[in-house]
Amino acid sequence: MSTSPASALPAAPPPSRWRQAASAVIHDPVMLGSLLLLLLLVALTVGAPLLASHDPGALTPRARLQGSSDVYWLGTDSLGRDLLSRVLYGGRLSITLAALVSLIAIVAGLVIGLAAGYVRRLDAPVMRLMDGIMAIPGLLLAVAMVALGGANIVTMVIAISIPEIPRVARLVRSVVLSVREEPYVEASIGSGTPALKVLWRHILPSTINPLVVQATFVCAAAILTEAVLGFLGLGFPPEIPSLGSIIAEGRPFFQRAPWIVLVPGVFLALLILAVNMFGDALRDRLDPRLSRKTKS
Repeated sequence: MSTSPASALPAAPPPSRWRQAASAVIHDPVMLGSLLLLLLLVALTVGAPLLASHDPGALTPRARLQGSSDVYWLGTDSLGRDLLSRVLYGGRLSITLAALVSLIAIVAGLVIGLAAGYVRRLDAPVMRLMDGIMAIPGLLLAVAMVALGGANIVTMVIAISIPEIPRVARLVRSVVLSVREEPYVEASIGSGTPALKVLWRHILPSTINPLVVQATFVCAAAILTEAVLGFLGLGFPPEIPSLGSIIAEGRPFFQRAPWIVLVPGVFLALLILAVNMFGDALRDRLDPRLSRKTKS
């Protein structure tokens, strides 16, 4: 029996993960819009030395509280400093700090969650320790650590990371407990496979999707916490621009020069909105249960 030429052709290889991810982003308007907005804001902050024509800390008393002009595109603050330069540099500081906090929280929470979920003897004491840390309000813990350790990048990152680690650890632990009961994992354990190999091959890949989504929420929370600390006067020193401190400094002059508060406030709101919307869309895409609900 002769075969047709079409059936004799080899099957096309499945699309790569990068192509699947790009296709998912293109066909999801919420994910695409939030990602483009986030990339735009990040590009503006990364290009701050090129886009900002003034030193963010340069004082020009004669130009104080000026509106938008050819020299100062977004106006100046109460000390005559260029608002565009300060917002861009402040946004870059917030994004850098959020990335470091997200990295530390994800790595530490992953290690703790894997240990607690896989080693049953560690589960109860480790989770009670995580519950104790979660019982402390994150903002108050950050305020206390900054007051004791000083307002520097290391103290700020550690202070904001500690409250996020238990949330990541509990998420990873729940994934490990569910995957550990799978037949293929039990068969691998029963065959004498070392624990580290089981974790690396079978359990760790199942935690990647939840961790990617959780990282976006940690970033948004870190940006907001840093802004709150700066607004309360507990953030970085005044010579280092941050979005929270810029809003706090412009609050007394809001009726005369509202742009001092509105410009950094809108930038901060757009940044947090873009990160949260991207995280929500990513969660809907990576969670098969939510995908089935949206399709039905």
